[in-house]
Amino acid sequence: MRGRKPTPTRLRVLRGNPGKRPLNENEPKPRGVVPKCPKHLCPEARREWRRIIKELGAMGLVTPVDRAALAGYADAWARFVEASLGLQKHGMLVKGRMAGEPVRSPYLAVVNQSLEQMKSFLIEFGMTPSSRERLSVQIPREPTAFEKFLAGGPPPNQSARIGGNVLATESDD
Repeated sequence: MRGRKPTPTRLRVLRGNPGKRPLNENEPKPRGVVPKCPKHLCPEARREWRRIIKELGAMGLVTPVDRAALAGYADAWARFVEASLGLQKHGMLVKGRMAGEPVRSPYLAVVNQSLEQMKSFLIEFGMTPSSRERLSVQIPREPTAFEKFLAGGPPPNQSARIGGNVLATESDD
């Protein structure tokens, strides 16, 4: 597939559809259920899963089909933490095999690789400052009396508001 990778419709809606291109009405819509944490994740990855799933679930940005991507992110996070601790313990330079000359720590490569993997997943879910800046979350508003009526509620009172003015309807007199 050539060209830019398409942005999911949910993210385009949250961003306000800045390009005003038509939204994909036929995009698959997985169930809006938060996926369960995979059992194979290590304890650190499970902690990160629980932390991030709360936020993504609250924004409606995660579904069961996203489980593998979230597991990949959580796993990359766990590797990052482990390698970061190794880097802190052993330093950025370690003794090499030949004549003990200093070489870069292998932990540094793991940290860098994990950060790149995490960044890819974070961008996909709108979890970096720049990708989040493009999102616009709609705050739910109270439905009008007419919207409540259309939804099966009681009929609105006999007056109507137009442009802030109250207009009375004809009475039965």
